[in-house]
Amino acid sequence: MTDTITIRRPDDWHVHLRDGELLEAVAPFTARQFARAIVMPNLKSPITTVAAAAEYRQRIVAAAGDGFTPLMTCYLTDFSEPSEIERGYRDGTWVAAKLYPANATTNSAFGVTDVRNIYPALEAMQRIGMVLCVHGEVTDPGIDIFDREAVFIERVLAPLLADFPELKIVFEHITTADAADFVIGSAANVAATITPHHLIINRSDLFAGGLRPHLYCLPVAKREAHRLAVRAAATSGSAKFFLGTDSAPHSREAKESACGCAGIFNAPFALESYLAAFDQDDALDRFEAFASLNGPAFYGLAVNPGTITLKRSAVRVPQEVAGLVSFQAGETLGWAIAD
Repeated sequence: MTDTITIRRPDDWHVHLRDGELLEAVAPFTARQFARAIVMPNLKSPITTVAAAAEYRQRIVAAAGDGFTPLMTCYLTDFSEPSEIERGYRDGTWVAAKLYPANATTNSAFGVTDVRNIYPALEAMQRIGMVLCVHGEVTDPGIDIFDREAVFIERVLAPLLADFPELKIVFEHITTADAADFVIGSAANVAATITPHHLIINRSDLFAGGLRPHLYCLPVAKREAHRLAVRAAATSGSAKFFLGTDSAPHSREAKESACGCAGIFNAPFALESYLAAFDQDDALDRFEAFASLNGPAFYGLAVNPGTITLKRSAVRVPQEVAGLVSFQAGETLGWAIAD
């Protein structure tokens, strides 16, 4: 039995760091584990301009401390200017752009109402090699919430790829066998991120012993068969899948309310949660690729020079971390980051 594992320092290819006091509280947890992170642009005032992205990046660096590099993204709207997107990409401000279907999740009211509205932006992105990150759910209220990812593939993602066959796309936080199969069956310019919570929980866990608001996220956890399919994709060794926590902090009051916010705060013990899943599936030898190698390769970035070591050790997740309820609060994990 392996008791320690050392890997290249990993990156988080999907994280919400928020802003203000919340940013200052949560950014150090991501920086503790990851050298870089793709930062989501869905602040209350979304990051739609180069200037706003540069200012937000400065605030993140100040909150996270030395040794952490935020990778900024552009929030796409129906009115995104291709010239602004290209300018920000070429000067190194933006690494990717984010497609939120309007009203699909937290702070997405300014998102895209019809994907054809951003075709000029996508044409520019395909030409310059800029990555499109996608929240893959339709928002049609007539579609069951558990089917919205699969319907998004059929109605939006497959037609989009037919129109832009060379566009680099990251299908973020996949939750279904449909999504895993779609990514596997697509060309090399399509990849996916997978969260720790979608490896560990299914939709029944949302109601175990009563409604569990701190396990509510979007896309919502699916039935067990889908969880197993996503987990098999993560641990398969395929270069198409890589780490993206989708850590999304909300206050206890915002989660435990009459209309609780969607999002799971998993940053404090993200790497330990991922590693436990790989360990359970006898896939420790594939963990470094998933956590540290596949993402940089897809984004065309160098692998981080440093390493991080984890050891087999019991670590209990506190009921609260920085005043927030963390994923797996109160549970004991079998791996810990070595000091």
